[in-house]
Amino acid sequence: MEYSSAEIAAIVKKVMSDMGSGAAANGGADVPIGVSNRHVHLSREHLDVLFGKGYELTKAKDLSQPGQYAANEVVTIVGPSLRPIEKVRVLGPIRSASQVEISMTDSYVLKVKPPVRESGKIEGSAPITMIGPKGVVTLTEGCIIANRHIHMSLEDGAKYGVADGDYVTVDVEGKGKKTRWYGVQVRVNKAFALEMHVDTDDANAAGIGNGSLVKIVKE
Repeated sequence: MEYSSAEIAAIVKKVMSDMGSGAAANGGADVPIGVSNRHVHLSREHLDVLFGKGYELTKAKDLSQPGQYAANEVVTIVGPSLRPIEKVRVLGPIRSASQVEISMTDSYVLKVKPPVRESGKIEGSAPITMIGPKGVVTLTEGCIIANRHIHMSLEDGAKYGVADGDYVTVDVEGKGKKTRWYGVQVRVNKAFALEMHVDTDDANAAGIGNGSLVKIVKE
């Protein structure tokens, strides 16, 4: 079946109206949540050490951000406590520098003191050791707690009136735990899809999970 230009315009208008109604029904909450469990990003050098020279990651599933994926490969991480956390997922693709992202709860187990940082900002962060099937890597820096942040496309940034690097306030209607988060970083890029990322500590405290909707507050 072929549609005329007028019919296509009417369909688009109806979809946009329904989307707006859905947000209104949720009290204006229209930003989906993605909960990030502990994970690691590896450089080419460290992938070779941990899994063998020339090893390539194998994809387990795609993640919400285009081009990003959870690999089948996992490592063990160890800190000064010598209490290991096993089966920590590797995310792909490989990066220029290795990075380990954990929660505050994990830091108590490992006895490390990672700063809260934007992903990729690892200078002066905590040391950590990673153990793979073929070798061991000790990072002198690279362990962080990721800050709360929202990924947006260029169109999303225009819709919400924000630019890359801005900070916003977010309201959360969890399971009986209404929460407000301040200082949430906005990351705008043409390759991003709309989603707010929080770690397991934040999600559990607010009573939310993957797919929960939150609201950017205009102040």
